[in-house]
Amino acid sequence: MAKRDYYEVLGIEKGASVDEIKKAYRKLALKYHPDKNQGNAEAEERFKEATEAYEVLSDSSKRQNYDQFGFAGVDGMGGGQHDYSSVFREFSDIFGSGFGGGGFSGGGSIFDALFGRAGGRQESHQGGEDLRYDLTISFQDAVHGTKETISYQRYISCDTCHGSGAASGSGKKVCNTCGGNGQVRRNSGLFSVATTCPSCRGAGMIIENPCSACSGNGVVKKKTTLNITIPAGIYDGNRIPVRGKGNASSDGYPPGDLYVVIRVKEDKYFERDNDDVYCVIPISITQAILGSSITVSTVEGKKIKLEIPSGTQSGKIFRLRGHGMPIPNRNRSGDMYVKIDVSIPKKVGSKEKKLLQELSERMGEDLFPSPIPLKDL
Repeated sequence: MAKRDYYEVLGIEKGASVDEIKKAYRKLALKYHPDKNQGNAEAEERFKEATEAYEVLSDSSKRQNYDQFGFAGVDGMGGGQHDYSSVFREFSDIFGSGFGGGGFSGGGSIFDALFGRAGGRQESHQGGEDLRYDLTISFQDAVHGTKETISYQRYISCDTCHGSGAASGSGKKVCNTCGGNGQVRRNSGLFSVATTCPSCRGAGMIIENPCSACSGNGVVKKKTTLNITIPAGIYDGNRIPVRGKGNASSDGYPPGDLYVVIRVKEDKYFERDNDDVYCVIPISITQAILGSSITVSTVEGKKIKLEIPSGTQSGKIFRLRGHGMPIPNRNRSGDMYVKIDVSIPKKVGSKEKKLLQELSERMGEDLFPSPIPLKDL
């Protein structure tokens, strides 16, 4: 796919302010974020395209070069392979520090997942990788809250070498390729590009005699079982962080976190909208005409009476305050909305027909009614 003009990508004018650039990027990032478009390759490309445009246009010097020379002015600086760390900091400022971080199994930040190791955490591993676990619960579990036991695989520190990666009695030496810097530089035209050292993978040190238990990695894979507490009222897509239960770091840094992503099954009777719930209750035509008192079941399993006034029309919605979903961390619940569906009998006996005809005549019903203006519906 041919590269598009960065201003066109963000949908802004060439003279747009920094705030306008940030606002435009925020809108596109929210729309095409991989957490909302899992498995959608086109959305991922749009997200990467918008991030690349923002990375250039949000930097005054890069923007000036781009305005003057186009893509040629930012190759190695903004286009192609980027150092997205500055963008990630801006991204965190725009969306909050928790947005997008750790939501990918086996990856650190969202930029690790989308762009490899160019941004976010480097190969030098400033901490273990975050993990993701998708947990599906029933609608009723979301209403009342529950406890679940999960099992998953993660890397933990090797007990044999205590995470050093070196066999007993041996140690590490300075990497000859990078001289202990963890990075090597190569010239690309007018620019010098720093990349992670391929020999030591950014660590700056080489293990002389690797540990046989972990092959010098310092970590081994192990099955982990955890008990997860799910609060009442949790939303579909909410993430529960479990600190320190991600992958261990091979460099002695703290382990990553585990993010349990909650998926809530649809309910047969209730539909949720934020903290409110909706349901449809059928009543007979006589109940609608004469009025009635019916019993309604709430999402919490309670039975409450609902008074149906005489003359209630099909589609009428009644609001039951405080009978919706519990609101997490707040001592109250949303509301429940009951939509009335007046059931019309498909078969009517001769006696019933006679009574209905008599009722129609007494009410003076018009057999040839005029249409109702659409604006009055």
